Amino acid sequence: MRAPSTALTRGLTLAAGLTLVLAACSSGGGDGGEKGGSQGLSSCGAQGKATTCNSGATKSGGSFTYVLEKNIQQWNVQDANGNTFENAEAVGVVLPTVYVPQPDFTVKLNTDLVTSATMTRTSPQTLVYKINPKASWNDGTAITADDFVYYWRTNNGKDCPLPPASDTSQTKGCLPQSTAGYDRIKSVTGSDGGKTVTVVMAKPFSDWKSLFGAAYPLYPAHVAEKVAGVKAGTAATMSAAQLAKGWQYFGKTPPTKYTTAGPYKMQDWTDNDHATFVPDPKWWGERKPSLDRLVFKVITDATQEPIALRNNEVQGIYPQPEVDLVKQLKDIPKVTYTISSGLNWEHFDLNLHDPVLGKYKPLRQAMFTAISVKDIMAKTVGQFDPKVKQLGSHMQVPGQAGYEDTVTGSGQGSGDLTKAKKYLSDARFTGIGSALKTPDGKAVGPFNCRYTTGNQIRQSECQILQSSMASLGIKVDIKPIGAADLGTVLQGHQFDIIVFAWVASPFPTSNAQQNWVTGGGGNYGGYSNKRVDKLITEAVGVTDSAKAASLLNQADKIMVDDAYVLPLYQKPTLLAVQTRFVNMRDNATNVGPPYNTAEWGLKK
Repeated sequence: MRAPSTALTRGLTLAAGLTLVLAACSSGGGDGGEKGGSQGLSSCGAQGKATTCNSGATKSGGSFTYVLEKNIQQWNVQDANGNTFENAEAVGVVLPTVYVPQPDFTVKLNTDLVTSATMTRTSPQTLVYKINPKASWNDGTAITADDFVYYWRTNNGKDCPLPPASDTSQTKGCLPQSTAGYDRIKSVTGSDGGKTVTVVMAKPFSDWKSLFGAAYPLYPAHVAEKVAGVKAGTAATMSAAQLAKGWQYFGKTPPTKYTTAGPYKMQDWTDNDHATFVPDPKWWGERKPSLDRLVFKVITDATQEPIALRNNEVQGIYPQPEVDLVKQLKDIPKVTYTISSGLNWEHFDLNLHDPVLGKYKPLRQAMFTAISVKDIMAKTVGQFDPKVKQLGSHMQVPGQAGYEDTVTGSGQGSGDLTKAKKYLSDARFTGIGSALKTPDGKAVGPFNCRYTTGNQIRQSECQILQSSMASLGIKVDIKPIGAADLGTVLQGHQFDIIVFAWVASPFPTSNAQQNWVTGGGGNYGGYSNKRVDKLITEAVGVTDSAKAASLLNQADKIMVDDAYVLPLYQKPTLLAVQTRFVNMRDNATNVGPPYNTAEWGLKK
């Protein structure tokens, strides 16, 4: 899962035909003229309009600047340390994927890359991809099965092993953000001159449409092979060390330095400032960009985004909505905006590597029960989104088939201090309400609560948590994280309590494997439960969507009892753009609004 400003996630719908709806979508009034309005985006929340709202013909020319809320320090979005929303937004402009998550939570085949992707057999499960004959990297090298082989071998957790524990810099192996699906592949082979790719699974994989894409694009294998000093087209025989060289190269190198394959190419990257994209003359795709230039501007302080929009320094922003920010947008002329909810969800995580938090489940249960999610929402997102509700699942959000509220009945998130204190007294903690101590007399805390700098909502959430914990006798210090350091903090377990949001793709079983299974790429807090592992692993391998959902919900009930992560709410998203541009729309999945940048342009 991608966290909008956090770590990303692989996850997809349980069934290809699953229909999902946007919830809690609203927009400002006005006509987009004298006052900030929503003429272009006002219909995005209507049934069937998520993928067509704000549509229009475009004319040639113009420049559009879109805001990235974090700097990019690691360019391999497949890597656990590069698995951020902003990175995915940027590389998605220039690198191709097989399927693309859509604003209505479905996925769409990218026919510019592959003309078809078909499951031709169920036993063994066999997938066949027909690569578009025109598909090529912009140095003229054809996109072939070799690119798929390289992708598989660097993401399966076997051919390019994880860096050893002694390698603190993590430069001696591959560290995929998820191995989901790739660890189940038996073989990837090419035919028809490399333009047909056949994937045979060793074990069934329900979310097969998440493979080779869904916000985690292909990187050019021939570039990796050159870096490793081997012959082009030999990804199948590269050693672990050779695979790792390419993996690390893509992590430290912006795509200005190597060949890409998108409607735009990245012309310039100025660290912590901006990326400049221009139309790629080598682009073979059906839709040619109409803009002369596309810029992704780094603005890490969300309060500055509406100011930049008013001053025409940027033409599109995608911040976390806040009351003051929404008020400012209403007064900016010729701007359309919309607030909606999608697959993004806010949560508190505990670091189970901490010896006290990891050892005492009653402590974790008490902490989560003492927190009032209703109070958090009322003082933050509820001020501009009255429809927001407590999220009751770690697996799915309302509107997805199989969603079940497993959290509310436990009392977690209720703010029930009496119940919370009973957990502690029953477990023989002392100093309850003053200076909490474990049953063997050790101090509980102080703990830190971490959030990303400049995010006022998350600062408030930490403050509310701080007050709740004080009622139990636990001291909490609030410690912000640099805007570009979230991935490092998560991967390095540099937190006791942390609040952020997953930005999910529409594949819940893959997402669960990444985030909740022991050792998963997104399992930053060190959670481990053998029963949960077994249920999720079974869900990943079934083809019946109802059965998969049932298994996930069984696992979820166990996770709730273990009190590792407290879901808060579906995170509202806010997209605002100038009305003179069309075809930008919210996509509250892990790809974000830039899922269709080739279509962006000046209104004709």
